[in-house]
Amino acid sequence: MIKKYKSILRKPVLFLAVVTSVAGCVNKDEFFELKDRSAIDAAIWSTEGAIEMHLSETYDMAVPRFPHQDSYDRYSVHLASDENYFSGDDTYAKAALGLQGMLANNDVRFVGNKYQGNNFGDNRYFDIARCNSAIVNIPSGTLPEPSKKRLLGQYYALRALIYFDLVKVYGGVPLVLTPQSPGSLDVGGRAKAKECFDQILNDLNMASEHLQGYVWNDGNGRGRISNEIVACLKAKVLLYWASPQFNPGNDASRWQTALIANKEAYELCKANGRKLMSDYSQIFLTEGVANTEAIFVRTYSSGVERRGQNIEDKVRPTSEGGSANKAFIPTLILMNAYPMKDGNSIDGGGAYTYDATMFWQNRDPRFAATFAYNGSVWPLSGKAGRQQWNYANAAGETGNFAVYSKKFSNPSIPSGSVDYRNNLGGNGMDWIEIRFAEVMMNYAECANETGDQATAKNLLREIRQRAGIEAGTAGNDYGLGAVTGTTQMHDFIANERFIEFAFENKRNSDLRRLRKWHTLSGTIQTLRLELRRSGDNDVLESPIPSDPTRLNRDTLDFNKKSTYNHYFRNAILTPSGISSFSIPEYHYFYTFHNDFINSSPLIEPTIGWAAGSFDPLN
Repeated sequence: MIKKYKSILRKPVLFLAVVTSVAGCVNKDEFFELKDRSAIDAAIWSTEGAIEMHLSETYDMAVPRFPHQDSYDRYSVHLASDENYFSGDDTYAKAALGLQGMLANNDVRFVGNKYQGNNFGDNRYFDIARCNSAIVNIPSGTLPEPSKKRLLGQYYALRALIYFDLVKVYGGVPLVLTPQSPGSLDVGGRAKAKECFDQILNDLNMASEHLQGYVWNDGNGRGRISNEIVACLKAKVLLYWASPQFNPGNDASRWQTALIANKEAYELCKANGRKLMSDYSQIFLTEGVANTEAIFVRTYSSGVERRGQNIEDKVRPTSEGGSANKAFIPTLILMNAYPMKDGNSIDGGGAYTYDATMFWQNRDPRFAATFAYNGSVWPLSGKAGRQQWNYANAAGETGNFAVYSKKFSNPSIPSGSVDYRNNLGGNGMDWIEIRFAEVMMNYAECANETGDQATAKNLLREIRQRAGIEAGTAGNDYGLGAVTGTTQMHDFIANERFIEFAFENKRNSDLRRLRKWHTLSGTIQTLRLELRRSGDNDVLESPIPSDPTRLNRDTLDFNKKSTYNHYFRNAILTPSGISSFSIPEYHYFYTFHNDFINSSPLIEPTIGWAAGSFDPLN
């Protein structure tokens, strides 16, 4: 068993050493003449080009991708939430089980099921091994000190990022901080959660120290870690340490520490010119310096081999070259979380009355910016004024969903260019891992938990102003007037995160971080829009005599309730074979898959899981 663990920690580093040594112009003949075949040629760590390629591969393995870009089997449990219809789909049973409390040890993967491989997500300890090798060996190389610092700072931050991902899922994990080899294996068991957080923060402090004063000005800095990113990561780590998942006793000192770090991150971002984009719908469509909100990104390109992604296909309807995936179809829970356009909830209390039939009317403008509902304008393939039709059996469509997500779609891309094939194509849109709105929201949460509700409200007011929510009346501006007390504001911020970051891979972590995971009630449902009469298709899809390129449905006013009700009815769509939410509290911390636990007798399963003995909060 121990041989498997050695492979986890050693083989990917050796593999990358071979690749980067050749690419970095180290004489390959000399490399293969090494006396110690288990070692790495020291010349690699004195060759900046080789290290840069190694670092680039490390970024690729460490920085999160678009959610659902990868295999469902490997990640579904970690993406499941009350946000999307995928989570209740019995086609992807692990996600459904994650919401019904029937998971077994072998259903949970994050460390991975492979002991060899260099694909994203094979095993997070592969990625840690890359960082460890660089952190230990770069100082002994002959590069100039400024180059060493610039490189080391990034490796420290990436290692912190990877360990943070692990700790959020498992609590305490094995801390492997040096390169491992057959001759010197010192893994140990799972470290305490506090030890893991201390190490993550230490790595971020080291990253900050090494990157101090360094500015990316070589034209290749987009996506690279800077001191600003390090500050935002440190603030986020401390927010998690203070949050109920890791702080069920609500130790006030943790919140105070988190407040200081989050305020510093916010002020640093402001000093660097960060601000909210004026148009919420353009956040992911705007790249480069024009995007004042994007702080930490993973770069993509549709025209560079192996640098694209397939998200355009996953959100587009059939009529424009896509095959919309259930992962980006909203649940009723998510749609109902959006307030009315004066900022008050759909339950009432404001100037607008919610109509469940005409559910899109008078809503928070982020609703229309995020969702394409029946009859709404969605100019895909550059077709100005194009309307999206979502009723069942609509001409040119095959889906059964009343609402699609628009957030990650580039409407200007022609339908024939949607697919990502042969490692090329797609929309090339960058993934934004941290944006300024999240920095603001994190700061607001810390301010609220430490008794400063005024600061929390000011930050949320800015976010709602940008969203386009109406100012409202004095005392209830932007729907904030009714929020009083720490507990109400706590719930308000959680809901605001749900809306603001819809489909941005925040919800699963937030539910667990806030210990709201086990409180979910009801089940996964979405809307299906049905025709009232069998002949309505013929009426709606008849060509207009004066303009045969348009159909009769294009001329009807479906914002008029009587017209809408004449043709359509809203039906609730519930996945077959899926029961209500039933999430046990021990799911706040998963256990390692058995193949990882069995790799070492020192790695204990998590309490609550089969044979569990490790306390994730110890």
